[in-house]
Amino acid sequence: MKIRSLATLFDDAARSAATVVHLSRPFDLAPLRGVRHDMAGLAALVRETSGALHAAGVAEGDTVAIVKRNHWDYVLLAAAVARLGAVPALLSDHLSAESLQVLVKRLEPTTLITCRSVLAKARAEGVDLTSVVGRTVSLDGDFGAATALAGFKGEPPPPVVERGPDAPLVVNHTSGTTGLPKLVVHTTRTMLHGIAAAEGTRVPVLSARRSDVVCSAIAFCHGRSVPWTAAVLSLAPRELVIIADPDDVEPVLREHPPTTLEALPSTFVRWTRLAVASDLFAGVRLFVSTFDAMHPPTIRAFLEASGKRCPVWLQVWGQTETGPLTFRLLTRRSLAARAGRNPTTRGLGRPAPGRAHLRIVDRRTFAEVPPGTPGLVLVRTPVTCVGYVAEQARWHAKWNEGWWNTGDLGLRTPTGAFRLLDREVDLIPGQSCVELEDILEDRLPEAVECIVLGVPGQLPTPVVVTESGTLAPFAWAAAQQDLPPLADPVVLTWSQIPRTATGKVRRSALRRTLHRDDMTYGSGLWT
Repeated sequence: MKIRSLATLFDDAARSAATVVHLSRPFDLAPLRGVRHDMAGLAALVRETSGALHAAGVAEGDTVAIVKRNHWDYVLLAAAVARLGAVPALLSDHLSAESLQVLVKRLEPTTLITCRSVLAKARAEGVDLTSVVGRTVSLDGDFGAATALAGFKGEPPPPVVERGPDAPLVVNHTSGTTGLPKLVVHTTRTMLHGIAAAEGTRVPVLSARRSDVVCSAIAFCHGRSVPWTAAVLSLAPRELVIIADPDDVEPVLREHPPTTLEALPSTFVRWTRLAVASDLFAGVRLFVSTFDAMHPPTIRAFLEASGKRCPVWLQVWGQTETGPLTFRLLTRRSLAARAGRNPTTRGLGRPAPGRAHLRIVDRRTFAEVPPGTPGLVLVRTPVTCVGYVAEQARWHAKWNEGWWNTGDLGLRTPTGAFRLLDREVDLIPGQSCVELEDILEDRLPEAVECIVLGVPGQLPTPVVVTESGTLAPFAWAAAQQDLPPLADPVVLTWSQIPRTATGKVRRSALRRTLHRDDMTYGSGLWT
């Protein structure tokens, strides 16, 4: 299937793919239609929804904000909006009501599509989201000024409105690890004809096969969701398994064992105990991680859980603004602990062939630095986003004569590969927070996660996340004995760590909690 447009994506898939979709729970968009869908049924649901939204008043050129519980129907709603020539903006319900209010105001949407739980949560936080939009449509019934989508159903969909390839297609927000998320604008050319088309090209080992059972457990409001959907539908695997809530995974995977699996890094971490104690992942030949850093113990646990002879972990580094930039394949052998060497997954691999170019520059002068020297990572790719909603000056500040400033620190190895060190805002002079985290997690089996925070004028603060919120002093002493000096560890549980919608640690918020300010060594100019 050729990837043409978001508006006709599911219609095109219905004509060319026999993929069957299994959901961990019914769509919020269609709660009575169960958990099994074929392509024809999904295409019909998109058309039906488009007709209802048209009846509700959505028109060509509108911006439509969508915020709801995590599920793949974010993409179906986006496709329904795109059929009308409008622009969907996908926002996470994990954002605070205050942040949602600011982002919705920036979007200036004609319509907000949401659900009662989102409106009720916002109201409890003192925010009326319906007051900042022209109309609000609720997926699950009337709520205050919000009108139920069901009341508009039954209207036939109007003809598809096709927008130009360089017109705004969809808006996604960034993770917001350092503050209020940015609203990233992509077009059909960048997101579908660029990012999705590249992923939809068949590559041995890495691409979905027609015999595969492809499982995804990501944040479907994220910029990954639309291009991933387009790519996987074009590859037409036998089955597609969607996990909306990480806690619902076991029954679904028992019934539909996956052969490829992509999940949020935080989800992989939470599933590690299942990988160790069950055979749920025995049939997986390919694991995929994007979104955030993954540490060696977690990757090793899943590779060992696979019953395949040579399972592969595909580690992808990229950003919402750029799509995937580099990739690296990890195997059991490459992650094996070796004498005198600390295992790490900071190697980014190499840029995607023909799709991205990277260079490392001094963060003050922007002069290119030699191999082995840390610096800012700049990228050149034809699929860079075209702007930030209501913050175009901020976008221009990161755009430097065709090179995009990622705000990440890294270095080029003598062999031409790239190594990720830290976000510039989180740097520690002469060290790498993320590499220290790799080592600590590898040495502390009881650690669910480790975070190292740089604090000017103080030793770096290690935060160790455990199930119990406790850590034996002798275990810490053994783990850090040959490392650079660190402060005494702060031991917390998973729920005590501030996180984004994709499970990333909000380091600035955690730093404020522990140190009552957010002073860092970095400038934070390119967050």
